[in-house]
Amino acid sequence: MTIRRAGPADTDDAWRILNEYYDAVDVMVRDDRDAFLRYDFWLAEREGAMVGCIALRPLPNVPRAGEIKRLYVQPSSRALGIAAGLLDALEQHALSAGYEWLYLDSKDDLKVARRFYEKHGYEHCARYNDNPQATVFMRKFIHTPSPHCYQ
Repeated sequence: MTIRRAGPADTDDAWRILNEYYDAVDVMVRDDRDAFLRYDFWLAEREGAMVGCIALRPLPNVPRAGEIKRLYVQPSSRALGIAAGLLDALEQHALSAGYEWLYLDSKDDLKVARRFYEKHGYEHCARYNDNPQATVFMRKFIHTPSPHCYQ
């Protein structure tokens, strides 16, 4: 398995897997191609095929915060650690880019996804956006203390 940050050459593969995600979880409000290109995007590849994705976008109304978008792994590639690898790649990038908080939204019926995020330290929080499909809101503090701080 390979996880990498998507670049301009990956646009078609990223757009394809993103649309697969939209169909899989029945997303009503979908990004158009231009909006999607503004995200930081990571792709997971397994045996030469694109099998997963995750995206990060800044949250303009919350200082030093980003929003996790579009975490998806194809059913045939689940339970192999790919989702955790994608999330870790995004979190490491967010940390190095100066983010302190990561937010996400989900739906009540995506119980496996909610448990996955809880397992990775995400906690339920108040609604932070106006996504009409979202019923669950979560966030995680990712800021690393200064090396001069001692516990």
